[in-house]
Amino acid sequence: MTQDDSALTAEDVAKWLKVTKNTVYELVKRRELNHYKVGRKMRFTAPDVESYIGRSRDRHGLPEPQPPLAGEAPREGGLFIVCGQDQMLDVLTTRLGSLGKPGSQALRAYVGSYGGLAALYRGEAQAASSHLWDGDTDTYNVPYVRRLVPGTPCALIRLARRTQGFYVRAGNPSGIKGWEDLGRDGLVLVNREKGAGSRVLLDERLRLLGIPSASIKGYQREEPNHLEVAGAVGRGEADLGVGDMKAAAQVEGVGFVPLQQEDYDLVLKKEDMGKPMVKALLSILRSKEFKEQFRHMKGYDISSIGEIIAET
Repeated sequence: MTQDDSALTAEDVAKWLKVTKNTVYELVKRRELNHYKVGRKMRFTAPDVESYIGRSRDRHGLPEPQPPLAGEAPREGGLFIVCGQDQMLDVLTTRLGSLGKPGSQALRAYVGSYGGLAALYRGEAQAASSHLWDGDTDTYNVPYVRRLVPGTPCALIRLARRTQGFYVRAGNPSGIKGWEDLGRDGLVLVNREKGAGSRVLLDERLRLLGIPSASIKGYQREEPNHLEVAGAVGRGEADLGVGDMKAAAQVEGVGFVPLQQEDYDLVLKKEDMGKPMVKALLSILRSKEFKEQFRHMKGYDISSIGEIIAET
């Protein structure tokens, strides 16, 4: 479709981004995509959509503290920042913020697992999600927490087990079946940014298989989230990309090849476990209402959500 400055509907934007209308509404809810109303109808402009795409490519940082509004008392506790990119964290942070705990404001930082753990270590964040696979031990997260948050006892809280795999074109015309296919000539990859859990998984698999990344066409192309990777495959710009099952169901023209189950955990410092915001966070995670919201999400196993899986 040709984009101009005329009003776009949610369906128009969904077709442009190669996502579902529900994903467009979620972006609006998260205030990532600007819109306006005509009566009760939601409308968008092409510059707003292009601005969202540009921000998605460039966004790697953490939220900056916001000054208090006129007449508002300063927040003594500052920000409570949760790092990660899953929709589950959007709901968690929104509910945490709605509790109005004194002294803190809950915010999300859309950074990958590696960057989130580094921010936790530096004291720039209070919680960080992680799904980093270590190929030598065939385990998730604990080896990375020990390396990236050294000398700091941490608790790993289970969020979910998710299905990771390849996004492929609908019908899988290239016949892609497994990691070994990364060594085939002619396939074009679309990648995640350095530090993302899916990027670490890909790089670890390439290392174990002895496949040089330089031999893979498209390896240097980086996208900031699963939807962007799946969208590139759906538009025919690449043959495959690595990501979780949920995004494949949200993007038209995309199939999914499941490869392995991953542990998706939330990492907290042990010294913070008794603080009000952390107690509230754990209470939300373990609540029936929160579990019900994600119980039937494709590719998610939340049977152990809220449990302390490991400690460092």
